[in-house]
Amino acid sequence: MVTLFIAIAAAFGGFSAAHWGADLGLGWSVFLGLLTFGVFQFAVGYFIQKRVKADMTTVQCILEAGQKRLQQKMQRWQMRPPGSIQAAQKEIADDTRVFVKDALAATESLRKYKLWVPMIERQMATAQLQLNWMIRDFKAVDALMPKAMFLDPNTVAIKLAREQMLDEPIEKMEKTYTKGVRRLRYNQNVLLAATWSWILVKRGKVDEAFKALTEALKNSDNEVLKRNHECLMNNRVAHFNNSGLGDQWYSLLLEEPKVKMQRPRSVYR
Repeated sequence: MVTLFIAIAAAFGGFSAAHWGADLGLGWSVFLGLLTFGVFQFAVGYFIQKRVKADMTTVQCILEAGQKRLQQKMQRWQMRPPGSIQAAQKEIADDTRVFVKDALAATESLRKYKLWVPMIERQMATAQLQLNWMIRDFKAVDALMPKAMFLDPNTVAIKLAREQMLDEPIEKMEKTYTKGVRRLRYNQNVLLAATWSWILVKRGKVDEAFKALTEALKNSDNEVLKRNHECLMNNRVAHFNNSGLGDQWYSLLLEEPKVKMQRPRSVYR
């Protein structure tokens, strides 16, 4: 917003300098004023966008470094498993909370741009919502919901998952799904369609889930959606599952992955 006011002031200055200072005609003066406005907006916008991108990259690097450490720990566990699955899951959750909290703190650096970028607070809320979701801080997630932007399948799926957890009316959730899936390109609807059909099945609306998958498959050839569609078609509701989507599905926290701890076998000669 501040950028706009300064740009308008710069445009007026360019117009004044051309019209009264250089004694140019009205047409040329207006043109130079608009040119000044455009150049200023572009230059400042480019600079701020570069700074915002750099700060967001810092947040991403914190997450990637934390996830890399977790992967290394899990690789070590393959050679020397921990005492129990529960202990391992708790350790992973604790480690995740540490680096996600660091990433959340890093997002606060974006607040300094709020006078320059009108949508920065909503962008921050969207990023913070996803980070708080990772550590299951649902109180923070609920507080951020009204401020966040739900423009991509992942964030819309999180919103759907939270509405399911809160047992929201199915009509409200259908609006969330319909709005989120609209205008998505081919195969971009997979996570949303899988989530929505799973919710419908859980609520006993199997026919509606079948219809939702039938419609979703017009814009997707995903094997998980096809398999679930076939299960519902053949009345094998018990075989319906989204495990084929892997971490993308389990990150919605609607189901826990089935983990089996493998212990190294002793080899005797």
